Amino acid sequence: MSEPQAPADFGRVDEDGTVYVITGDTERSVGQIPDSTPEEAMAFYVRRYENLAAEVTLLESRVKAQAMSPEEAKTAIETAKTNVAEANAVGDLASLITRLEALTEVLPAQIEARKAARAEQNAATIAAKEAMVVEAEALGAGTDWRGGVDRFRTLLDEWKALPRIDRATDNELWHRFSSARTQYTRRRKAHFAELNTRRDESKALKEAIIAEAEPLADSTEWGPTSAAFRDLMQRWKAAGSARRADDDKLWQRFRAIQDQFFNARTAAQSAVDGEQGENLAAKQALVEQVEKDLKDVTDVETAKATHREFLSKFNEIGHVPRNAMRELDARVRKVGDKVAELEAEEWRRTDPEARERAESTVAMFEAQIAKLEADLEQAEAKGDAKKAKDAKKSIETYTSWLDQARETLADFTK
Repeated sequence: MSEPQAPADFGRVDEDGTVYVITGDTERSVGQIPDSTPEEAMAFYVRRYENLAAEVTLLESRVKAQAMSPEEAKTAIETAKTNVAEANAVGDLASLITRLEALTEVLPAQIEARKAARAEQNAATIAAKEAMVVEAEALGAGTDWRGGVDRFRTLLDEWKALPRIDRATDNELWHRFSSARTQYTRRRKAHFAELNTRRDESKALKEAIIAEAEPLADSTEWGPTSAAFRDLMQRWKAAGSARRADDDKLWQRFRAIQDQFFNARTAAQSAVDGEQGENLAAKQALVEQVEKDLKDVTDVETAKATHREFLSKFNEIGHVPRNAMRELDARVRKVGDKVAELEAEEWRRTDPEARERAESTVAMFEAQIAKLEADLEQAEAKGDAKKAKDAKKSIETYTSWLDQARETLADFTK
């Protein structure tokens, strides 16, 4: 394999110092260096060639790395070919031209690759913008009045960051996006305008409630005024919310009025509770005493006198706390029930008609038992075991009833 030719092999220096470059079968003058040796002149034009070759190498590197577009590369190659063809330099200029022409051959593939990449990017951009439009239209029809603003702002920044696509598609998608944003903005403004109107109405209602509440603050009619405040509170809740700053101030005013009344009611109630506590202790002591006094009493008149005296003393004592009334009343009713039972028992014991009914019942059972005993005697005499057995069973039943009837009758003779 022969060694590559040196750049100086593609040139010569004439006797008058003119330097020529040889390209194929032709040569042309590239210049003359005054006051220099042939070697120095040749070296000067060889360095020019080497610089030119370095530029071609750099261009090859940039084109293959696709550091420039195919269109830019084509222009750069044509410029480089012209520069090489017209270069005042000594070296293998033909090989540089060949390299540049070979470099041109890679451009069609790059152009197709660029087209494919651009088409893919275009499709991705369209898909991204269509997704943004769908989201924007959903936001535009929604009611996220706070988060929606920030999301529209973010979508708009993302839209601007995307590359442009064909004008018709881009304009159509932008029109939909912009319309959705405009719709959202209008609906949002209308919402807050309506909200502000309702808040103003709420403020007016609550100011009216406060005006009604102010005269009640000094009332000592605890029951009716408490009911009135409950009604005002229900109306307050139903009035809705004013603007936050207004609502807080209005509530503080209304709450202060309520506190003034209810604090006064609590103080008055505390005084009443002290007195009622003493009343409760006194009434409980009376109930305990009458329960003991009536425990073993059987005489109706004694019981009634004890009960009357108890009620007289009990009713002279004032009110007791509400939460103790139910238990106390139950004990008092129980005392009255016992006296009533003694009265009823006394009446039953002394009732002539009831005594007569008891005597008749005893006589009826005695007669029935006598009849059954006669039936039993006849059955035994005849040897009728079944009839005798039935008679015995009936006699046992009627005897049991007779014992109970005699006990009832005995009550009337005590």
